[in-house]
Amino acid sequence: MGRHTEAVCRLCRREKDKLYLKGDRCFTDKCAVVRHAYPPGEHGQGRQKFSEYGQQLREKQKARRIYGVFERQFRRYFKEADRRRGVTGEILLQLLESRLDSVVYRMGLARSRTEARQLINHGHFQVNGRRVDIPSFLTRIGDEVAVQEKSKSKPVFKQIIDERDQQTVVDWLEADHEKLQGKVIRIPQREEIDVPVTEHLIVELYSR
Repeated sequence: MGRHTEAVCRLCRREKDKLYLKGDRCFTDKCAVVRHAYPPGEHGQGRQKFSEYGQQLREKQKARRIYGVFERQFRRYFKEADRRRGVTGEILLQLLESRLDSVVYRMGLARSRTEARQLINHGHFQVNGRRVDIPSFLTRIGDEVAVQEKSKSKPVFKQIIDERDQQTVVDWLEADHEKLQGKVIRIPQREEIDVPVTEHLIVELYSR
């Protein structure tokens, strides 16, 4: 399976919102959305008006790009959220936040979800003492996530912690940056998921 290999800042500009795909750069004045607050391309600065369907589609694309999942994967997450009891849109975001790459990013053990996916693919992380190299692995309450012992001495993790030492770990996770490990305490509530997505539009799109 392939991944998006072009400039990810174009994705943020396409959605006209920060998707935080480049980690710390997104918090600086170098952010492409700050410098060019219009979609890329020849007609990017033209007037855009979306239909109801267009608005729903943009929200779905925005969520897919934030979490780095393909359409087929995203549809499976939606079907699972729709099957469970509760608010479908909220459950959908909770499932996406429970992915191992997202949990590693939220714990501050990676500077972006993209970097988290790469580190997991390379076998640097374990869950409950067992090596996991699947970024889409769904964590559960009580799961302990840690950097593999043999990987802790790698310069990349020292650099990550040094650059993100001011990051506040979300309340639904625990993190020990000295030991390069953390734990899933509970399922996040909607107000704790700070992604610029209007999830009810995604539900309306798939309910057509």
